[in-house]
Amino acid sequence: MTREEKIRAALNPSTPPEVLTELTRDENHEVRWGVALNPSTPPEVLTKLARDRDTVVRWNVAQNTSTPPKILTEFSRDEDYNVRIGVAHNSSTPLEVLAELARDRHGDVRLGVAHNPSTPPEVLLILMVDDNPCVREEAERALNKRVQ
Repeated sequence: MTREEKIRAALNPSTPPEVLTELTRDENHEVRWGVALNPSTPPEVLTKLARDRDTVVRWNVAQNTSTPPKILTEFSRDEDYNVRIGVAHNSSTPLEVLAELARDRHGDVRLGVAHNPSTPPEVLLILMVDDNPCVREEAERALNKRVQ
């Protein structure tokens, strides 16, 4: 397969799991990015990709709703804030992890928590008094949307 064909296969939700597994071994990081984003990628393959040396692969794993909760919990403490942003946006992130990320030092992580439809109202109330005005506004918007 050409590079473009591999990327298309990696992103295609109809690609069989065994092909996705094979694509995780590809040298090209863009192919692995696609596998990490694919909603049909099996959790065990995402667990393997969670150890990838490429930060963007890990960021994409963090965003994938099929990623196991244990990996999302580990990623919530990742040194790269972009990976933590992916976890903050993931609607499958455990609620206790979202509560922890609501106290992250990086405003974009907290903004992701405020934007996440799974964030509990009590966490949104905390974010409504955040130092960052964007976080406050998003938390208020999210809470108001739920009340309607």
